[in-house]
Amino acid sequence: MNGYIHSTESFGTVDGPGVRFVVFFQGCPMRCLYCHNPDTWQPHGGTETTVDELIGAFEKNRAFYKNGGITCTGGEPMMQPRFLTELFTAAHEHGIHTCLDTSGICFDPDDTGTADGILSVTDLVMLDIKHIDDDMHRRLTGHSNTGILAFAGHISRVGVPLWIRHVIVPGWTDGADEQERLGYFIGGLATLKGLDVLPYHDMGKRKYEELGIPYPLTDTKPVSKEEAAEARENIMHGIKKRLKEKK
Repeated sequence: MNGYIHSTESFGTVDGPGVRFVVFFQGCPMRCLYCHNPDTWQPHGGTETTVDELIGAFEKNRAFYKNGGITCTGGEPMMQPRFLTELFTAAHEHGIHTCLDTSGICFDPDDTGTADGILSVTDLVMLDIKHIDDDMHRRLTGHSNTGILAFAGHISRVGVPLWIRHVIVPGWTDGADEQERLGYFIGGLATLKGLDVLPYHDMGKRKYEELGIPYPLTDTKPVSKEEAAEARENIMHGIKKRLKEKK
């Protein structure tokens, strides 16, 4: 079958361990106010691509991916579950490490079969938790975080290594209490292997202009690395608090 792919990146260094071949899937139900890829929103845009074509593109530069692999991101890869599963299955057949970068928005807690099929061929999940508070999450993304947090727990229960990503956005996710609450939650995930705290940037503004879409955070200033580092400390404090309670 074919998948709808927005683009690929041959030498990704921030999308999982090592140097990676990054596949940007087309389609996303989320409308995050700080999204920097609005051109991936529509589900049937991009280019129709086969699994063989993507595996072939990886193999052309395989020597560079010795400690890396394939990362599927987007958009939202789990909007195309059959194609994603086929791609990761083929990757495993070729001895390629697989990483899923997802928002978790497509997870159905009442029917985990589709997700389990994907996770069975996934070596690492990078889960982007937008906000720990459900009301703020709805305002920030247009969706509840209930299924997303349930997906985090499910990933942990089935034993797949998990990295959490969280973007620090002024006025939205920059509160110390919110950050500690997030840390407390993820401190309960048994397979947690990493935490990326990312500073908000406005480099996506140009895409909005090109697409004729108003940019929602026009007056929001980018976050410094120092501010992101402070937020990470707050999240780590919550993680440590949860771990201490476990003992």
